[in-house]
Amino acid sequence: MAEPEFTATGVRIEHGLRSLTRAGQVQIRDGRLTLLTSYGSEIDSAPVHLVRAGKPWFAGRDGALATVNGTRYLLTPGESDPASAPSPGASGRPWVRKFLDAVRTAGGRAART
Repeated sequence: MAEPEFTATGVRIEHGLRSLTRAGQVQIRDGRLTLLTSYGSEIDSAPVHLVRAGKPWFAGRDGALATVNGTRYLLTPGESDPASAPSPGASGRPWVRKFLDAVRTAGGRAART
């Protein structure tokens, strides 16, 4: 199996007002985006070219919105993910930018930030 192009752990995944997991995982591997619970169960997945991702105005600097199979998910990095921590002197977190770049390079539709 190929290495994932993007992996983030400790991600809060919400659908509407409902939190599906507070420590989930987001993966892009082999041209497919997969959202997983903290136990490894699949929440949703789709080929990346069918996924829409962007940075909604209401999520601040830390969140991303992903539409997978017509369902909108709000993805927010947790404090436990070292990739989500801001670098010294940087504004915001690099997580959203890395996620959107990974969706874009894998063939999905990502809004520029």
